Amino acid sequence: MAESGLRDKIPPNNLEAEKATLGAILMNSDSLLTVSRILRPDDFYKNANKKIYQAMLNLDQQNSSNVDILTVIQELKRIGELEAAGGAAYVSSLTSEVPTTANVEYYAQIVQDNSVRRSLIQTSNEIIAGAFDDTVATGTMLENAERKIFDITEKHHSTDYKSVSSLVSPAFDIIQNRMGTKAECTGIPSGYSALDYYTNGFQNSELIVIGARPSKGKTALALSMAANMAGKYKKRVGFFSLETDGMALMQRLLAGEAHVNSHRIQSGFLNDPEFNRLGVAGDTVFQYPMFICDTPNMRLIDLRTEARKLRAKEKIEIIFIDYIGLITSDSKEQQRHEQVAEISRSLKQLARELKIPVIVLAQVKREVKEDKPSLSDLRESGSIEQDADLVLFLHDSKKKDENAEQDALAGKEVDIIIAKNRNGPIGEIKLMFIPAYTRFEPIAQEKK
Repeated sequence: MAESGLRDKIPPNNLEAEKATLGAILMNSDSLLTVSRILRPDDFYKNANKKIYQAMLNLDQQNSSNVDILTVIQELKRIGELEAAGGAAYVSSLTSEVPTTANVEYYAQIVQDNSVRRSLIQTSNEIIAGAFDDTVATGTMLENAERKIFDITEKHHSTDYKSVSSLVSPAFDIIQNRMGTKAECTGIPSGYSALDYYTNGFQNSELIVIGARPSKGKTALALSMAANMAGKYKKRVGFFSLETDGMALMQRLLAGEAHVNSHRIQSGFLNDPEFNRLGVAGDTVFQYPMFICDTPNMRLIDLRTEARKLRAKEKIEIIFIDYIGLITSDSKEQQRHEQVAEISRSLKQLARELKIPVIVLAQVKREVKEDKPSLSDLRESGSIEQDADLVLFLHDSKKKDENAEQDALAGKEVDIIIAKNRNGPIGEIKLMFIPAYTRFEPIAQEKK
């Protein structure tokens, strides 16, 4: 009964606003500059109004004459649409529908709002029809639904240009502010000054990739950076751990903060001084503005949803994802490299949408052993290196020897290779990795 009633309803529209928008353009052709940023011909509900608006756009593109009643009627005749547009009498009558041309943007916004509602109704019907099709996987259906809704947003998103002259003053304001504060980082500091020298911190809207072979410390580096940001710099951090559960991550954080052997924490063989240091570390970590999501093999659509939720609710300023190979795509019919390409593009879009840095971990091909890794060695898809703004590789050039157990406590030097830096120089630095504490520490002599 309710469904039948919905079918009988007239789709959302406001013919008065449509007429007022067109009438304002006919009275003042400069209004078309404002309206064309907001509306497309299909945004008009009445077919005659679509034809008239299209004729106005044609005249504007021809740049041969002003848009007024006579030129619009002539253009409609030329393209054979005058009768479909209601005739010359209807076009002429539009100017009588305009209270004032000053409100043309408001009229156009009303037209767009109704167009969005109609698009939502059409998309909802398509989603409902798809839900009844049991030949389509549920995950694919959800992904298609999200994409359809996103397409509506993109279609009705108004863009605007900026003149160079309008950007000069704000640019100098930013430069002067940096000169005044003498800040070492314009972005979010990693906690390692040698690295921040190359990057100026992790920048908003950037996709950062940390790559290494398995068990080379990717997670430890990401967790060390996250701890530095949340602890030292009080940045609000989101950490998506698709491989390690939250409790294990917490033990790593405590081991690094307390400088207690993580193996002793797992085994429970702790002496009193170590336990006391863990207590102090617990009080410190308790204050971290850090949020962990440890859903294993998380779907891309769910990850994006949770990221948006964390950004809106917890105001997170940076996201870590461990790691890209464990993100599940709903496009099961695609090859894995195509899935990873889609995931990579989506993460870059997420960084731009949320206007925060997104750091994602990735594996390097196992064939890369003694040689230093390069961009082409990123596993599963070349799109990762293309989408990334910054790519860091971990490389341990030292071979294991009989002192490996001692190295776990004393630490070992690891090369951090800045292989790609879209907005800065590339190069190499060294950090000290202490496996026992699963933590990276700076090396004094490497500080820039």
